[in-house]
Amino acid sequence: MNQNDLNSETISYEIAKKLARDQDPEVRRVLAERADLKPEVLYYLAEDTDAEVRKAVAKNLASPRQTDVLLANDDDADVRGDLAGKIARLAPGLSTDEQDKARQATYEALETLAKDQITKVRGILSDALKDIADAPADVIKTLALDTEIEVSGPVLEFPPVLTDDDLLEIIEFGPATGGLSAISKRAEVTESVSDAIIVTDDVNAIADLLSNDSAQIRESTLDDLIERAPDVDLWHAPLVGRPKLPDGAATRLATFLADNLLEVLQERADLDTEILDTVKAVVHQRLGDEGIMSSEPEGGGQDFLNMDLPLDMVERLYSARKLDSPVIGKALNAGDYSFVLAALVVRGGIEEAVAKKIFVEKSAEGISALAWKASIPAKMAVQLQQRMGRVAPSAILEADGENYALSNDDLNFQIELFTNLSAKGAGQSR
Repeated sequence: MNQNDLNSETISYEIAKKLARDQDPEVRRVLAERADLKPEVLYYLAEDTDAEVRKAVAKNLASPRQTDVLLANDDDADVRGDLAGKIARLAPGLSTDEQDKARQATYEALETLAKDQITKVRGILSDALKDIADAPADVIKTLALDTEIEVSGPVLEFPPVLTDDDLLEIIEFGPATGGLSAISKRAEVTESVSDAIIVTDDVNAIADLLSNDSAQIRESTLDDLIERAPDVDLWHAPLVGRPKLPDGAATRLATFLADNLLEVLQERADLDTEILDTVKAVVHQRLGDEGIMSSEPEGGGQDFLNMDLPLDMVERLYSARKLDSPVIGKALNAGDYSFVLAALVVRGGIEEAVAKKIFVEKSAEGISALAWKASIPAKMAVQLQQRMGRVAPSAILEADGENYALSNDDLNFQIELFTNLSAKGAGQSR
């Protein structure tokens, strides 16, 4: 009888009450997933002794809002986590002065979850709220001030709920490690917020700010950063990629940029003839006086293979969870190929010699496998083949939407193949 009742399209109140007391927790769990139960039955199930039953109630959109407050204080962190994911969808427009008791209950549950003792629960709530444009401002602010970046990061970077005053207060208070970088990546960063970030002297956050084309940075501030930049490699590529540079900035950048970034600088469309001539003169002076630059090697524009990779810097970024695909994409667009190669090595856990061997061979399959191993999007793998691999257009492996052209087994085979080839090459050179 229980199974038939559970599977029926409709269920009577009397039968639902009996099933809610069934000795089999699986029966009660399946019952708690139904959307046609009376509120009092779901509230009863919200106090069930079995956590799986309470989780079903927590996820059920039909559950009365009073259960939100009850389950927000549940002893089981998974129950609270599932509840956080659900009620975040009910958050838009909620405020502290809600008159409707049901909506007030949802708001109270949000407040409780935002202060949950388990980081995972707060993180689930933060991640769920980050895409909600009109989430409760004070709940968002509570999460933004959290000491764990897993919690504060999503709401610091994405939702527009936080005002400039909120952001300035958070910066002054001192966000979690990585919080300044999250703010630096916001879709819109005003000059006042940019100023506050730069004053902290957080090198990584400033690099993220410079990489953010929508971030507004005063020309005088950019001038100051360029003066400091010779000793901060992390700023070089994003400075070259800034949408607009102050007067004279290109010439000053040309005095210390690496070779590949100099090429990118000279290709900027916003440099007039006079400035471009000045930049070229500086480059030529470096060629003659310092021997910094060299002509393109026989490898066909793959001079990054002869450079020492910035592995230490890249490993620090990776440890700080800042070595994501957008950062690598920025470096690729800026022509900082030694950085990109180092990122592929670190993210993929591949030997440097193996990665270089793949590019030396200009193997479309190998480059795709290297990108896949480093969890790089398939479309970026195509750019790696074109720009760094110098793969012939007819040989390029195009992405199949978001998927790689080769299967995972084939990609794994390529990694094993080049690992063996690299090992043999090393053995022969001894």
